[in-house]
Amino acid sequence: MSSTETRPQPAATSLSQRIMLYVELTRLHKPIGIMLLLWPTLWALWAAAEGVPDIHILIVFVTGVILMRSAGCIINDYADRNIDRHVARTRERPLTSGRISSREALSLFVVLCLMAFMLVLTLNWLTIALSFGALALAVVYPFMKRHTHLPQVVLGAAFGWAAPMAFAAQTGTVPQLAWLLFTANVLWSTAYDTMYAMVDREDDLKIGVRSTAILFADQDRVIIAILQAMVVLALVLIGAQLQRGAWYFIGLAVAAGLATYQLVLIRDREPAACFKAFLNNNWFGAVVFIGLVLDYAISGPAAAIE
Repeated sequence: MSSTETRPQPAATSLSQRIMLYVELTRLHKPIGIMLLLWPTLWALWAAAEGVPDIHILIVFVTGVILMRSAGCIINDYADRNIDRHVARTRERPLTSGRISSREALSLFVVLCLMAFMLVLTLNWLTIALSFGALALAVVYPFMKRHTHLPQVVLGAAFGWAAPMAFAAQTGTVPQLAWLLFTANVLWSTAYDTMYAMVDREDDLKIGVRSTAILFADQDRVIIAILQAMVVLALVLIGAQLQRGAWYFIGLAVAAGLATYQLVLIRDREPAACFKAFLNNNWFGAVVFIGLVLDYAISGPAAAIE
């Protein structure tokens, strides 16, 4: 066995061991992915409802975020099961190390997707129809790194698809504002996932995996800065269209400060610092949401939104 291969690990036997393997496979012990998907979903729900959304819809979307992010981790690891063994950060994942079989992982993926779809079935037909787009993006994304240097953009589309779904569920329509939120999320996801890809860039170059970090090369920091500026601009336009006030824009100002801090972190392209910058995007998403919630709570909905 070569030094780049990982020796299969003994299968877990007890129920508690199996549960912990499933937690590891779905990354429930690392909720950053859930949060990065949840924040823009909440932005969209609050924008669509012009305040607190319908409680049933809120529960469906929050639960759906957890289920689909977990399912996404499984299909990602399945797609990368022969690649992850060559990357130091991922070689001990349950599927790659042999502690969970491919068949078992795919079965769990199907179960989680069915659970999420059952939740969507409690919503209107437009939301149900849009959910098939969400599933397609979740399935396609993990395989993109073999065919394009833009898998981060596909990830952004997968994460951003919650915006049109949120408007469809809350209002029964998908207005232009929903697509502006979708675009903001694609830009944001591309920026932070490029930071994440910078961590693995050297390993990815060796094994032929593609990413925006490789595509952008020496211009990576400049392009990330441009993407972040476009995200903030999109959120300013969203706030203007929603007729939001001071609290929302204070939240954006704090978010812009966090984006600047992230650029400082990645200035030397040091992997640990790039990963720290990636994690910091949780706070970016949170402060935008807090500003939006406070603004609706204090100022109330706009008189009319065109």
